[in-house]
Amino acid sequence: MLTRVTVAVRKAGLREELCRLLSRPDVLMETVKDGARGWRRVAEQTADVIIIELSLIPPPRPESVRLLGELPDRPTVVVISAGEDAEERARLLAAGCEAVLHEDLPPDALREVLGAVVERRAEEAGRVLLGPRDMETPHLADFVSESPAMQTFMEVTRRIVPSASSLLLLGETGVGKERLARAVHAESPRRGGPFVAINCGALPESLLESELFGHEKGAFTGAARTRRGLFELAHTGTVFLDEIGEMPYHLQVKLLRVLQDREVRPVGGERTIPVDVRIMAASNRDLDEEVEAGNFRRDLFYRLSVVTLTIPPLRERREDIPVLVESYLDYLQPRVGCDVDGITPEAVAALVDYSWPGNVRELINVIERALLLCDGRQVTLDDLPQGIRAARDNRAEAPAPDFEEGLAGGWTERPWKDVREEALAELERAYFAALLEKTGGRVGDAAGRAGISPRSLYEKMRRHELRKEDFRPPRD
Repeated sequence: MLTRVTVAVRKAGLREELCRLLSRPDVLMETVKDGARGWRRVAEQTADVIIIELSLIPPPRPESVRLLGELPDRPTVVVISAGEDAEERARLLAAGCEAVLHEDLPPDALREVLGAVVERRAEEAGRVLLGPRDMETPHLADFVSESPAMQTFMEVTRRIVPSASSLLLLGETGVGKERLARAVHAESPRRGGPFVAINCGALPESLLESELFGHEKGAFTGAARTRRGLFELAHTGTVFLDEIGEMPYHLQVKLLRVLQDREVRPVGGERTIPVDVRIMAASNRDLDEEVEAGNFRRDLFYRLSVVTLTIPPLRERREDIPVLVESYLDYLQPRVGCDVDGITPEAVAALVDYSWPGNVRELINVIERALLLCDGRQVTLDDLPQGIRAARDNRAEAPAPDFEEGLAGGWTERPWKDVREEALAELERAYFAALLEKTGGRVGDAAGRAGISPRSLYEKMRRHELRKEDFRPPRD
């Protein structure tokens, strides 16, 4: 991330010299030169390093330095002194000051000391932001595949890893878009920088803007201090914008400026902050249709989709399910704390037959549940949820419902609740399949005719394994 340095020095020549010595692309400089008002500004700034003239620190000075060190950002404090007072220097160092430097030090000595302070602070901030590097970090090799669709997908993914271009990940809920983005980042030239993720649909509009771009003190009610945005925190790394289709329209304009100009303007701020980030975005919506509906900016869509990867849903790569099951059993077994050797062929067959509306995320949850319920050495069919035990291979197109056939075939021997659910599911699938056929696979048009939102229709299509591509007229 960018390292923020506040230089609070009255003497113009010294202030300019310090700014020149610390000038570098990854340092954001803020200068303060006033007296009492200047001290308040220093205390209110967001800063990683504070370089302050001794005369600007109100007495008792050791206590004031201690208070600076206890600010929310825990800044590193360096004091610039015009004299040599060994006793005061000792008290300042004891209060938490990093160094006390004489203002007449040669420029080379000042550059060396201050550069080391800034570098050390940047490394510490990076470790905090990145978190521990352990075996949990995803890698592309974790995406095991036996299916031709997934193997082709991974070949394309590996080719775009070294790029700094924007990446748009599409796919249904639960296919692993964020995990793939983390894996691409972990193997890219930016792996030494932070990976910062945010769900654009999980925050209210006003808070999302502040989270992304940061804000200045007083920008809005409750903004008591300047705050960094995620783009600044992700400097030299990657920003992952999940559910980008949920981003409010006016924020799409600000995001477009970041992509074009590589700089951000905090809320309430007058200056821009240069940032070096790779942007990855993800959506389970059809952004083409969102553009056509006027909900998503066309120019932003083109900027984000320099490279577009659509992760295949699990039902379209059933060959991968047995391998994934074994992988998750090995991963989860020691974490759950049970002694299981494997899974029976009948249970694997049921997992393969299931349609997986929740994709890989749902598969992981099912395996963890099965391990918790398993009494023996192997996971059996009885350890799986009822919906999976009763699953049938319904990948072929289902015929239109025939209620007379159902009544003749034994519906009257079953409880009304079960019959009603089955009949409604058949009717629902037939209705929406007919609508998509009539509209040529145009989801927005079909949803309008049905009187529901496109998102609701997408959910029903996933449930019944209806793909809009299957209803589009063939091209000449």
